Amino acid sequence: MEEIQKTFSSYYRQPAVRARILEFLGGISPETATCEYITADDASSAERRPVDPLDLFAKLDSGQDICRSLWDRHVLIAHLDIEYVNFDFAAEAYLDPERAFALQEPVADAIRIILSMHGIRPLHVLSGRGHHFAWSIRRDSETFERLRALGEPASNGCDQLVPCGSELRGLGKAFSGLGLLMEYVGRLAAGLAAPYCSIPVELTAVEVSPSERGREMISIDLSEYGDPLQMRTVRVPFGAYLKPWHQIYAMGRANMGRIGPIIFVPLDGMDTRRAVRVMRDPKLAAGLAKQRSTAIPDHTCGSDSLLNSYECSELREFHRDFYSESHDSPENWPETYDRLCLDELPEEARNALMFPNDLLLRPIGMRAVTEALLDRGWHPRHIAVLVRSKFERDYSWGNQWSGYSPAMRADFYVRIFAGRKVSIAKDVDALILRDRAGISTPLANMEELKHGGNA
Repeated sequence: MEEIQKTFSSYYRQPAVRARILEFLGGISPETATCEYITADDASSAERRPVDPLDLFAKLDSGQDICRSLWDRHVLIAHLDIEYVNFDFAAEAYLDPERAFALQEPVADAIRIILSMHGIRPLHVLSGRGHHFAWSIRRDSETFERLRALGEPASNGCDQLVPCGSELRGLGKAFSGLGLLMEYVGRLAAGLAAPYCSIPVELTAVEVSPSERGREMISIDLSEYGDPLQMRTVRVPFGAYLKPWHQIYAMGRANMGRIGPIIFVPLDGMDTRRAVRVMRDPKLAAGLAKQRSTAIPDHTCGSDSLLNSYECSELREFHRDFYSESHDSPENWPETYDRLCLDELPEEARNALMFPNDLLLRPIGMRAVTEALLDRGWHPRHIAVLVRSKFERDYSWGNQWSGYSPAMRADFYVRIFAGRKVSIAKDVDALILRDRAGISTPLANMEELKHGGNA
């Protein structure tokens, strides 16, 4: 562990690397950074404790894994990421990165196509096992106000976590509205790319059936939108990626020498294979830092166009129906949700409700509960309150919920899984028709990507 941090400590001394990290933090110096906080973790653990951006250089000198808060003082940051996940062989993406990235290429391409249709060209960064897309929305814009109004019901349970009168309240509501919009983008991307993927594509990292190399899948990871904005972070481009060392027992200690250093790098202007080589070589990454910007681009107008499409979708109608029902107050739970007969449920759903810590925390557990109760005629919002009622009871959570909202988390996952029944075929067909009219990036190369996905 000490050796890998020494490698990054040396790498971080490059002026261009520091300049690109600061650029992503929103400034030209730690004093001018617009992120609310950063986190910095060594190779031994990932605690993600907030520290002042003024501490950045000291953390770089120590070779640490740096993240920035999604909470920004000037803009709302839109962020979306996809990643390869293997539930049986955690090191797979790091030991065979070219295959892992080839498998998810149709999904990354689908996201680029969807965003480009609305004039959005995000900062596109390659991570240790996937892709990150980021852009910003001005807080003084009509688009921001539309998102804030959209997110009013979706920010359920967060107000008590924010001081009264804080500007974070409005920003948090806009972030929740952004989560609804990103769910739409994720559903479109999955629908467009799934026919060209040889492994499952899901909106969260939910367990799937085994395939060629274990239970592997592509996750369009929307989980950050299931938590309050102030709790979520994203790694910085040109920063050290120490996640394999944080999960060394899952990786297998013998594999660590084969994994080596990994660095977040912007993909702009490179194909994925070239980017994989650069991200594994600190000298190449430092050279790239002299050439690539990491500024988060403003795409307020494009986001407004994307919102217009979402507002016309069947998913938007589902979201309206979801939030048309309210949460029952906790004092009513003994006479409502507590009276559910668990013996009537399928085993997986029953076990998740009987042992919430940690079966109900897992996406697969929440999906099992959601599907079982939908089949029994429950409204999805009431399923979410049932899940919330378990999260808010004493199941030896410790500090699991410190700073987080059980109500928001329950709403988010139940909404995601219940929304799988909503058809997006019309929206996907519209994408293809627009492409044929020459309005967007061509979709013809998806056939070629299919072969890459089967590599």
